[in-house]
Amino acid sequence: MAGQNEPDGAPLAQRELTITRIFDAPRELVFALWTEPLHLARWWAPEGFTNPVCEVEPRPGGAFRIVMRGPDGSEYPMRGLFVEFVRPERLVFTSIAFDGNGQPLLDGLTTVTFESLGDKTRLMLHTRVTALVPLAGRMLEGMDIGWTQSIDRLESLVSEEALKRPLAH
Repeated sequence: MAGQNEPDGAPLAQRELTITRIFDAPRELVFALWTEPLHLARWWAPEGFTNPVCEVEPRPGGAFRIVMRGPDGSEYPMRGLFVEFVRPERLVFTSIAFDGNGQPLLDGLTTVTFESLGDKTRLMLHTRVTALVPLAGRMLEGMDIGWTQSIDRLESLVSEEALKRPLAH
């Protein structure tokens, strides 16, 4: 379905987003919270959402599957593959979001870099998402707030986990 066009030949909607954030924690910790399923499930989604399914194979070529559940009980399944996995520096992954019948809605490619700044980490996330069906174009409108809220939740978890884990020197 990737590359599908509207009836007039125009490409379906596409959005790109870049978020940069500095975390008060070493990059090994921030990277781990992106790749350990129990932690990923705690922050991956906008406010009010949960992740009853969060399966991750943290390795090059590894797959992941996440089902986000909204406050109203609606579920939003997605899956993807790690294209690049360089611990603790870089993640590149594909993602496809599906509707309740298993039909692809959105196709994305996300790159996340983790730069060590002493005891802090600069995270840069860049994502490009393409709507695969006309309905999904509206879903892209919430991409900025969704990622921002997810990264806010990650920041809270980083702070919590940094207090639990001693710094390795």
